[in-house]
Amino acid sequence: MEYTGRNRRLKIEWETLETRLDGSNEITCRPVRFNEEGLPTAYLVEYRIRSICGVMEAPDGSRPPVFADRFLMRLEIPEGYPSFDAAPVLRFLTRDDEGNEIPHPWHPNIRYYGDFTGRVCLNSVDTFEPLVWMVMRVASYLRYERYHALNEPPYPEDQTVAAWVVREGETNDWICF
Repeated sequence: MEYTGRNRRLKIEWETLETRLDGSNEITCRPVRFNEEGLPTAYLVEYRIRSICGVMEAPDGSRPPVFADRFLMRLEIPEGYPSFDAAPVLRFLTRDDEGNEIPHPWHPNIRYYGDFTGRVCLNSVDTFEPLVWMVMRVASYLRYERYHALNEPPYPEDQTVAAWVVREGETNDWICF
């Protein structure tokens, strides 16, 4: 079938995700919602990457990190995609398909607290970046290869986590793993 416009872009994105992630031990991505032409408009992305999922209160007053090995993110493609006003929405989940609790990433660019819990900020991302680029960028967040924790533009998504990264995570080398 020959697609045009948005549907062509959705098909290319789907094929690129499948090709790039084929055989990956760290990232899987499966469509979970389709449009009337049978093309994905939402994905469930599973990251099997060891990362920080919170902090604990130690007897000495420090707050060392707690780690997890599995995280789930939903990638939603809005109706107007691809356009400047319709960027994909990336949000980490706290429950899997069976309703079991799963860890939530502790990262300055992923909202941990508040109304927008789980929202991922890709910091000044161009809405025309491929979805696979977004999925891989989030993987680099989980590995703490990239983060923005300074209280300046572009501001971190979660100020509490950002403050921990600057005050404790960096100074104790806890984010180097």
